[in-house]
Amino acid sequence: MTVMTEPVSSRPHMPGYGIVGADEGQGLLPWSWAEERLVQSHDYWVATVHAGAPHVTPVWGVWAGGAVWFSSSPQSRKARNIAADPRVVVTTDDPSQPVMVEGRATMVDVEPTVEEFTGWVNAKYDADIPVSFFIANACFRVEPRTVFGLVEADFTGTPTRWVFRPQG
Repeated sequence: MTVMTEPVSSRPHMPGYGIVGADEGQGLLPWSWAEERLVQSHDYWVATVHAGAPHVTPVWGVWAGGAVWFSSSPQSRKARNIAADPRVVVTTDDPSQPVMVEGRATMVDVEPTVEEFTGWVNAKYDADIPVSFFIANACFRVEPRTVFGLVEADFTGTPTRWVFRPQG
């Protein structure tokens, strides 16, 4: 697992949308704003690549330990796509204050880590899914490389990009 530093924030390049400078509008959003929405999102949308075309599907998941975690059947389209190309985009479920995480999905199959993931999922969804269910399936961890977020009510003044740089 890579140790990540606090992300560097900036305004994303969005030509033609009237986006104002980082010192105008509401300004850059703090990383805590993005993390709060990542934690609170009930579902996530996972975008993968299949034969050069996008494939998007909703999943249950959690934001924990600085990453998005989710599971899938190993035979599912998204799991097969990730095996071929681990680049993914994961978004929160609120289009009025979206957060989009770009990164690489890594399969997690170490039993103590899957047990921890199971605990997070059961706590979040008030479920009682056994660890064996997730052991039998594919669990994924997506460390962010770049994250984007904005507040629809101040569309031109809040777009923020956070870039993560691996440390040591």
